[in-house]
Amino acid sequence: MTKSLPQKAWVVSVNMGYGHDRAAYSLRHLAHQGILHADIYSDIPSDDREVWERSREFYEFISRFSKVPIIGKAAFDFYDKLQSIPPFYPRRDLTDPNFPLKHIFRTIEKGWGKHLIRKLSKNPLPLISTFFIPAFMAEEFDYPEEIYCVICDADFSRSWVPLKPAKSRIRYLAPTFRVAERLKLYGVSEDRIFVTGFPLPKENLGGETLGTLRRDLGARLLNLDPKGRYFKDHAQTVREQVDGHRMPVKPTHPLTLTFAVGGAGAQRELGRTVVQSLVEVIRTKQLHLNLIAGTRKDVADFFLEVARENDLEKALGKNLEILFARTKEAYFTRFNRLLRVTDILWTKPSELSFFAALGLPIIMAPPIGSQEKFNRTWLRSVGAGISQEDPRYANEWLFDWLNSGWFAEAAMEGFLEAPRLGTYNIEKIVAHKPEEMQEIENVLQY
Repeated sequence: MTKSLPQKAWVVSVNMGYGHDRAAYSLRHLAHQGILHADIYSDIPSDDREVWERSREFYEFISRFSKVPIIGKAAFDFYDKLQSIPPFYPRRDLTDPNFPLKHIFRTIEKGWGKHLIRKLSKNPLPLISTFFIPAFMAEEFDYPEEIYCVICDADFSRSWVPLKPAKSRIRYLAPTFRVAERLKLYGVSEDRIFVTGFPLPKENLGGETLGTLRRDLGARLLNLDPKGRYFKDHAQTVREQVDGHRMPVKPTHPLTLTFAVGGAGAQRELGRTVVQSLVEVIRTKQLHLNLIAGTRKDVADFFLEVARENDLEKALGKNLEILFARTKEAYFTRFNRLLRVTDILWTKPSELSFFAALGLPIIMAPPIGSQEKFNRTWLRSVGAGISQEDPRYANEWLFDWLNSGWFAEAAMEGFLEAPRLGTYNIEKIVAHKPEEMQEIENVLQY
């Protein structure tokens, strides 16, 4: 019997950082006409475009400005407080809307997004939005099909839920059980909450049996446990999870560290410090370093200059690579491919926190914003992430952690404990087959 194709949908994102687009990219096979951006589609009215542009420009400005001593931090703290995530405990009624949410709905009531929803309504398909505002627009302007909203962090502010959540018909796709519990506190009905896991790229998974992921994890573990300390105590677990997928006898790639900068480019200076600290192990080919500039040409140029400052021109394109692409689609394609031969990921605790499920130990750069602080807590609870030490001495502590077997342990903890099948589970929810979802265990409620 031929297996039916996944239900097609309108997959909607926004051009604001990488997180929402990264989630949408993993769902692109569901997209009826490719991923649609609510803020930059071809015939968007000028008034709508201007509202989105102001929001995006302010977000990128405040992210970069946060690095300015004293005044930058104060400005960002004030901005962050407006959209802060309240403490989870004690459990209580958190249905009252916050100030940013009220402002968003005042703008929508004036017609913001109406053109988009009328456009999509001409061919009504399930609508999957990886940002909350397009979901609000769809509900406000009576979109005739189902509305789904993918949450992209391990916790989130009240702004993601409508003014009157009990009356809303938006269905939420939650990456963790904590997110589901938070939705209930905000007033969302339990029957509109689905714990799916974050949508990870299919090309890194290899089907629901995770054949590709298991093979990649096996190769990675050989690099991450050079002294055999993790294998000594956990050989059976490794065999159960990996050996059936042909774990190699020796490493298939050099020890590889990937340093990823966020969409606003605020961590570029940290990248400079990382290169300066690791310059000798790069020169001697003990380490392959990937510097991820994403779609930011200015960040790519900055990293190129850093390589020159440290006399690493000969290493460029060999064991020092700078990943830059002109489009997000090209960036995500190359990044996902590169992750298959990455051993350690160094990044702020953004949506990439969920990529720990790919068996990637994560060195966490300082968080930017309230939601990233919660992502950091989630990563720690899973056992896959650890906060960076002083980056000036990464050449010391990085290899101490490597030789101790901690990175190997973190890789396995992320693989075993973090949800891995979000993409497939979302397919099943949208196709009205929730009974076929892979169950996510209710563990590690931080």
